[in-house]
Amino acid sequence: MELKCWVFVGVMLMVIVGSKGSEEEEVTYDGRSLIIGGQRKLLFSGSIHYPRSTPEMWPSLIAKAKDGGLDVIQTYVFWSLHEPQPGQYDFSGRYDLVKFIKEVQTQGLYVCLRIGPYIESEWSYGGFPFWLHDIPDISYRTDNEPFKFYMQNFTTKIVNLMKSEGLYASQGGPIILSQIENEYQNVEAAFRDKGRSYVRWAASMAVGLQTGVPWVMCKQYDAPDPVINTCNGMKCGETFAGPNSPNKPAMWTENWTSFFQVFGGKPYIRHADEIAFHVSLFIANNNGCYVNYYMYHGGTNFGRTGTSYVTTSYYDLAPLDEYGLIRQPKWGHLKELHMVIKACSKTLLEGKKSIVPLGELQTAYVFQEPSEGCVAFLINNDTQHSANIEFRNNSYQLPPKSISILPDCLNATFNTAKILTESGERNARPELVLSSATRWEVFNELIPNFSDTSLKADALLEHMNVTKDESDYLWYSLRFETDSSCSEPVLHVRSLAHIAYAFVNGTYAGGAHGSRDVKNFTLDTPIKIDTGMNEISILSVMAGLPDSGPYLERKFAGLREVSVRCNGNDIYDLTANHTWGYKVGFLGEDLQIYKQENLGKVVWGGFELSAPKAFTWYKATFDAPSGDDPVALDLSAMGKGEAWINGQSIGRYWVSLLTPQGKPSQTLYHIPRSFLKASENLLVLFEEIGGNPRQISVNTISWTTSKSSNNVDYTPNDIKYLMTPEGIHT
Repeated sequence: MELKCWVFVGVMLMVIVGSKGSEEEEVTYDGRSLIIGGQRKLLFSGSIHYPRSTPEMWPSLIAKAKDGGLDVIQTYVFWSLHEPQPGQYDFSGRYDLVKFIKEVQTQGLYVCLRIGPYIESEWSYGGFPFWLHDIPDISYRTDNEPFKFYMQNFTTKIVNLMKSEGLYASQGGPIILSQIENEYQNVEAAFRDKGRSYVRWAASMAVGLQTGVPWVMCKQYDAPDPVINTCNGMKCGETFAGPNSPNKPAMWTENWTSFFQVFGGKPYIRHADEIAFHVSLFIANNNGCYVNYYMYHGGTNFGRTGTSYVTTSYYDLAPLDEYGLIRQPKWGHLKELHMVIKACSKTLLEGKKSIVPLGELQTAYVFQEPSEGCVAFLINNDTQHSANIEFRNNSYQLPPKSISILPDCLNATFNTAKILTESGERNARPELVLSSATRWEVFNELIPNFSDTSLKADALLEHMNVTKDESDYLWYSLRFETDSSCSEPVLHVRSLAHIAYAFVNGTYAGGAHGSRDVKNFTLDTPIKIDTGMNEISILSVMAGLPDSGPYLERKFAGLREVSVRCNGNDIYDLTANHTWGYKVGFLGEDLQIYKQENLGKVVWGGFELSAPKAFTWYKATFDAPSGDDPVALDLSAMGKGEAWINGQSIGRYWVSLLTPQGKPSQTLYHIPRSFLKASENLLVLFEEIGGNPRQISVNTISWTTSKSSNNVDYTPNDIKYLMTPEGIHT
């Protein structure tokens, strides 16, 4: 049997020198690991994004992460939230980054701060504030002076804020790592030489801020020294080529615990055994010293913060679900893995590694210390069959696609495929159905005509450049004249937005939508037109701005072609040589009638039992359910729109867009307890296409032990209702 040996030769790189105070720690690294306070560290981390939950949830989320065996909390910094206008900053409420980091510190964990400031993260516009779009001559994420100016300005703002609060490890704080840029390797080639020079500039700029802790660039093979290049993905133990220098450690900044979900798409299920396998493989094969779970808690895309088509619920299948509840068996199985790895971390970080072939698809990775400490990873890469292998004169049975960990090179204390934690089952208990018509009041928006618009142009304007991300909605309106010869007219619309609703002479004519995978959709609908002057109003809708790709500032959304076809052949081309009028959003948005203090700015009417109208505001009040269980609205009877509780948006909903299996992607919408009062909570919905609010229910969410096998991961649509809504007090 051939024996291949690997011997670590350390070349330590000093990153900072602690200045004063016994709590201040040096954070250094070499080719084997991060070194904190003079000690090598093998760290498990989890992503929890502070604005995707609430300050009231943070202590519990962090405590559950710590109990799950994590050492580090990793978060992005959200530029669009913190600098909504140039030079105007907001760090209040859910945006209180300092408070979040201090809570992590209070609970004894470290922080990895991913400043970006481009973050992607399925966040609208990749985390950029939209005002960047209007900076003259700007080109994002390349060697462009206007962009570099604003990027450096914000990065410096965040670094100085952290320093002023003493939050870097060099000051006695919890921040041990910072990140600049984000997965730039995906777009670097598009910028050619300017991409390469931008990477060098970004690294130099970040290091020059003297944070006293290492900087990383994720998914960036050419990260300049001393910045560490790290891996993102699901299988970094197989795909990561390794650090680009022998002096840098192997780090995994995004181990995707599932994947983000889109409206119209089904959830991606990644089971606990698969995650555990690849974590173990990364440590064994790549000498990994840092593994971050993206996400450990996904949370909620409140308001209009989600990117194109992404659901309001974010990474609900993470170890902590959207509501902050423990998802089993994922949380428990990974906790067991962490305990086993940490118990032998000294040997893993300081021992010599050898690779021992055990069979065609079986391998042992052995870490041996001179002091007799020994750890072995026995790997079976056969996805179909178990393997009986001999290792050091002992027999071991390995299930298909699994790794057994032997902390003493003798006793197998953990196998990635053997899940001992019982599966959980998430339950929704309807506490209240808002079924009484007298509970509801409505306000109907008007369909604007050409004369109602103030902005005019002799062309179809780009959607985002007009709305400036102040609304999802942009009206395109025009007048056109026909003669009596136009028979069997058909309206044709081609759009690069997400939805189009067409109205002709004030009457709804039809609608169409795209999808995450279909960027360009058409609407062809028969219409009724009058001889003479006609009004066409088309509502263009964006369900989130794009978040990725090169030249993001050049992305186009909105209408591209509009025409009326007569007699099957003749065409009125309305795309060019016609004057279009534009109106951003709706009156209710402008007046913010989702807030209590603004309800009186419009006239609300009683709920009618007739067919619902498009573009309708609904409002009702309800009392909060008793207890501490998380609360969610069941909006399965609605269509598409947005919901607010006491003036705070709980996000977009799009129940009418079904998966290929004929189910909504999301029906339950999280209401954080901190959004609620004991009684008289104001619920406001803006509904685009119909729906029946009288079937909305207020639910409490909990988990119980499931009778299913221990590797079941329940999806959002598999939720169990503990009782039916019928008969519940309304």
